[in-house]
Amino acid sequence: MNFESELKKGNFIIGECIHCKKIIWPPSEFCNQCFKEVSWRKGSYDGMIIEFSKHNNDYFCLIEIENTIKIMCNVSSGIPDIGKHVKIEKCGIKDDGYYFEIAVK
Repeated sequence: MNFESELKKGNFIIGECIHCKKIIWPPSEFCNQCFKEVSWRKGSYDGMIIEFSKHNNDYFCLIEIENTIKIMCNVSSGIPDIGKHVKIEKCGIKDDGYYFEIAVK
């Protein structure tokens, strides 16, 4: 199991160091702190908006998940505002890049 193969299936997983328990982001097979191996677990799909912007009629946001991970996302439903809670509705790989779509709660 690795991040990209799971993301292609629509699954959001997070790497966590087996030794020091640090959450690893961006995704990697090894810890960027102690260089030990990483184990993978299901990530939280809930987050909070840090920043947002609008282009034409589309919103996109920078969200934070698990108080550590920051992800750029498209907004599928709802009106974003800083501090609002969101849920990842879709994730995957699109145009050779990571793709996340959220709904504002």
